[in-house]
Amino acid sequence: MKTYSAKPADIEKKWVLIDGTGLVVGRLASIVAMRLKGKHKPTYTPHMDCGDFVIVTNCEKVVFTGKKRDQQVYHHHTGYPGGVKTRTARFHLEGRFPERVVEKAVERMLSEGPLARKQLGNLRVYKGDKHPHEAQKPEVLDVAKMNTKNKRVA
Repeated sequence: MKTYSAKPADIEKKWVLIDGTGLVVGRLASIVAMRLKGKHKPTYTPHMDCGDFVIVTNCEKVVFTGKKRDQQVYHHHTGYPGGVKTRTARFHLEGRFPERVVEKAVERMLSEGPLARKQLGNLRVYKGDKHPHEAQKPEVLDVAKMNTKNKRVA
């Protein structure tokens, strides 16, 4: 029997909507990364972008387990000598761009390279429950019902 390899014409992409209210960040990110890669499909091909488009809403309401909200740090460099800036997860979640926490968690679960950058482009993260993708008729994926550990009461 030959190994199946998907061709670009064979790939069908769906739109999936996930509500991030009360979901644990790491568990949410692993499910989103699996959807972006397409590993949930029987036609998964490692070198093709066969994953779905994923929309995550209410990203400011995601939760961390333990003390990670205060101890998880994100670094970036300004480009100048000594320009390493450090911010906590609490700073991002309570700030202007809480979607960066979810985006960064998903980005770190994908492999590096051109294919992963393209797959990350299929991720849309929004603050609040409104999104501009109603025309795509996204399917609602209830991550909280997949496993009881996926949802935490803050």
